[in-house]
Amino acid sequence: MPVEFLGIAATNDGSETTPRSGASFDKDYTLRLARAHEDHGWDRVLFAYSSASPEPGTAAAYIAARTERLEILLAHRPNVSYPTFAAREFATLDAISDGRLAVHFITGGSDHEQQREGDVLSKDERYARTREYIEIVKRVWTEHEAFDHEGAHYRFRDYVSDVFPVRQPHPDVSFGGSSPAAYATGGAVADIYALWGEPLAETAQQIEAVKAAALAAGRGTPPRIQVAFRPIIAPTEELAWEKAHRTVAAIEQRRAAGAWRRRGGDAPQNTGSQRLIGIAEQGERYDRALWTRTAAVTGGAGNSNALVGTPETVARALLDYIDLGVDIISARGYDLLGDAIDFGRHVIPLVRAEVARRDAERAAGPVPAGR
Repeated sequence: MPVEFLGIAATNDGSETTPRSGASFDKDYTLRLARAHEDHGWDRVLFAYSSASPEPGTAAAYIAARTERLEILLAHRPNVSYPTFAAREFATLDAISDGRLAVHFITGGSDHEQQREGDVLSKDERYARTREYIEIVKRVWTEHEAFDHEGAHYRFRDYVSDVFPVRQPHPDVSFGGSSPAAYATGGAVADIYALWGEPLAETAQQIEAVKAAALAAGRGTPPRIQVAFRPIIAPTEELAWEKAHRTVAAIEQRRAAGAWRRRGGDAPQNTGSQRLIGIAEQGERYDRALWTRTAAVTGGAGNSNALVGTPETVARALLDYIDLGVDIISARGYDLLGDAIDFGRHVIPLVRAEVARRDAERAAGPVPAGR
């Protein structure tokens, strides 16, 4: 099975190491970054969501109309719109992109961040709402006869949409999280389950938890697995580690200046960030190339564990995760544009070539005895 690569669709050039040079929505940079991904072998890009950032659906429509092959993963929080409206928005965007849309549903790991947009539900209530929301969206995407809904969070009568996705039976639904509640929700309704990069042993445990949740929900096929990293590559191992330490120094400098003050308190509420911090406290280096220092200095903020080394080392590290059953690699550097180009030029071809070689070897079957 071919591996897929997911990059980031940032709307400006800022990152953990560098303040942005212009507006929060820089139209030219947004398009330039997307086209760099399209031109250098990436499959799709993620339009992320936060309460203060540019609205991702509009930005995604802008990119969808100006690219040809690049797929779009649109992050969406259920608290910001009613599911019948959201389903039509997604179907319209899927039509604009000629069937290149997938949607990543975010339950929300921070009470403070959710409350900034009026969401006062507890975390467990948010998970229940997300599952109900996804189930409604899928029905709106696929049903051509009016239906009623009476749920814990949504109620409506006689609804039918007049806009349907191009992708059939519907766009992929992506979901993430590292808690038992997250596994249960995503295992039941997700097509793609997103994890942050952890050591191989911990990643294997999470994959098994997702599979078990899918089985418990009565699914014959579990979600595909996506794992996210921050690659730091250079022509030699020595140069890669020098670059890695420069990266952490830049993050620490920005954090000291107040750029990384966590809103709502210093300790993260979400299990995923807590896991990243706990792993970093146990050690800085794991397996071939995993480095936790980048996660430690950002307080486990999002996708933050690095893979450090030459393109060949990072490619081999990614293949180790593919051997565990990972289907999609999510990656973004700290120089968003330059690193997207370098990773596309130097790492993606190595991984694709080895996956293709293995697939061809499996298709050919075992070599007969005596040959």
